[in-house]
Amino acid sequence: MGKGKKAFITGISGQDGSYLTEFLLEKGYEVAGFIRRTVANEPNNIKHLQDEIKIYHGDLTSPESIALALYDFQPDEIYNLAAQSSPLASFHDPIGTMSVTGLGAVHVFLRARQIVPKAKIYQASTSEMFGETKQVPQDEDTPIVPANPYAAAKVYAHWMASIFRRDKVQPQFISCGILFNHESPRRGVNFITRKISVAVACIKNGKKENIPLNEFGEPIVQNGKLVLGYLQSERDWGYAPDYVEAMWLMLQHEKPDEFVIATGEVHTVEDFCREAFAVVSLDWKDYVVTNQKFVPPVYTGPLKGNASKAKRVLKWQPKTTFKELVKIMVHHDLAKYA
Repeated sequence: MGKGKKAFITGISGQDGSYLTEFLLEKGYEVAGFIRRTVANEPNNIKHLQDEIKIYHGDLTSPESIALALYDFQPDEIYNLAAQSSPLASFHDPIGTMSVTGLGAVHVFLRARQIVPKAKIYQASTSEMFGETKQVPQDEDTPIVPANPYAAAKVYAHWMASIFRRDKVQPQFISCGILFNHESPRRGVNFITRKISVAVACIKNGKKENIPLNEFGEPIVQNGKLVLGYLQSERDWGYAPDYVEAMWLMLQHEKPDEFVIATGEVHTVEDFCREAFAVVSLDWKDYVVTNQKFVPPVYTGPLKGNASKAKRVLKWQPKTTFKELVKIMVHHDLAKYA
């Protein structure tokens, strides 16, 4: 189906980028992507694919690096997944978040328009854009009220995608996927779900050293406890490999559009803890403590997606249940942190 097609992925070494790469390679695509020079020598999620793909060094704050890669590779499809994507971290660096997540996306749109004007573009939007929402569940028409600098940067990119799409002189094919939280064993350990699965593994395995660090540079497990923020945050959690298929489907559709991608099920952080510790027959209440410093200054949610448009138009369905997702992550980390 993708025979002879070329796809360029920004953020290729991240969770979504790596699963999307595998998905596209199976479809017969040639795949290339961006890696920042700072992460070039670190192990990442695409190490096992490096002989099958083309890597360019660059990032979204450098329009020249985007231009050079697009000139050289000449992609048919561009998936813009690169971002500073931690809502909590975005409060500490709102300018840096905007320059990568917001302006960076527009650099991609502009360079594509100049160099590969026929390329179809996927822009990674996010459920975080709904912020302090009063409408549950959220769909493509729900008002956008961002509650953190990351979400605000994503909103800017989202609206710019819409403007370029509607341009009367030179319209671009830019589809936005408003993806709700999607997790996997490849999720960074600074994200709450992975923090939980890593902690369960370290506690169950009695691991005392080389425990991964949280965003404050402290071990995720301290004195046998996992420290988290607000346990009643409500999220719609799906499995990342299911969601990358939706990205691809958007670019196969005859016209560019916006789609909410979600499971339609809501769980709290407490639910995730309960399920994760239950996988190893432990009671989460014995191991989880809270600390105010992990609570963002402005609350987002409750987030619950209505993906009926994607189901109807793209024929997309989530395949993995919440329980299965938690189990996949915990089993992976039990082996990794033995």
